[in-house]
Amino acid sequence: MARSDAGKLSLILLMTPFLMWIVLLIILPQIGIGYLSFQEKVGPRQYVFGVGNYVEFLSEPIYWNTLLRTAWMSILVTILALMIGFPVAYYIAKIARKRSRAALFLLCLIPLWVSDLVRAFGWIVLLRETGVISGALQSVGLIGGPVELLYNDITVVIGLVYTVVLFMIVPLVSTLEGMDNSLLEAGYNLGGTRFTVFRMIVVPYAMPGIVAGCIIVFMLTAGSYLTPILLGGKNSMWFTEQIYTQFITRYNWESGSTFGVLLLLFTSAVVWLGLRLTGQNLASTVAKE
Repeated sequence: MARSDAGKLSLILLMTPFLMWIVLLIILPQIGIGYLSFQEKVGPRQYVFGVGNYVEFLSEPIYWNTLLRTAWMSILVTILALMIGFPVAYYIAKIARKRSRAALFLLCLIPLWVSDLVRAFGWIVLLRETGVISGALQSVGLIGGPVELLYNDITVVIGLVYTVVLFMIVPLVSTLEGMDNSLLEAGYNLGGTRFTVFRMIVVPYAMPGIVAGCIIVFMLTAGSYLTPILLGGKNSMWFTEQIYTQFITRYNWESGSTFGVLLLLFTSAVVWLGLRLTGQNLASTVAKE
């Protein structure tokens, strides 16, 4: 009986900080944001409950076009991160020696040692008109003068892929490490080519890790603010900038809350659609034991 009580007490003590974090920093703020999104301002400090903020959002093409553009760019970043991260994860999990796996994994963690702001300014140093790349191209005679490589969609995509690719590699490594090498040997013994073995064995086995990585990368990319703003400049057209503008610049918390709710709902719908198309579920991906 004493051991049972001690176990329950330990579980409560361990779970309390986590539950407080979930409730106080996620659930309650989301409820507050949702409530504000249904507040229509009719006068100074006078509000009525309604869906006017959502109607205003749908009536302004620039708002929902920016949301769709952010979603499309986030999907593109997710695809590129998967294409880059999968070979890296496969090499770490199945090809590299056990002694070198930890070192390789540590190299992947290096970008996280500095903040998003520092990483973004690092790209600015490289790509700006007087930056390293422009100077190097001029020194070898490939260009006749300084060239500005910043403030375009390609730069934003590169910066975002660099920022989130690690979050694609981690779940893939975790999944691929559990794959028995005998499965690959059996595939080759049955006459399969490398592409066939990859398509018929590796990809299906790694699908939970692929889906988990894509979910994490997509959500992080869609909710990113610093990288699109700093690397894309005034032409970034990122939805989080619209949210920032409503909250901070215009001090319109009702519209800002509406934009935040719509971003959450839209990205959740994209994730749900991805799960349906791949035949996966959250229990077999991000919640996999």
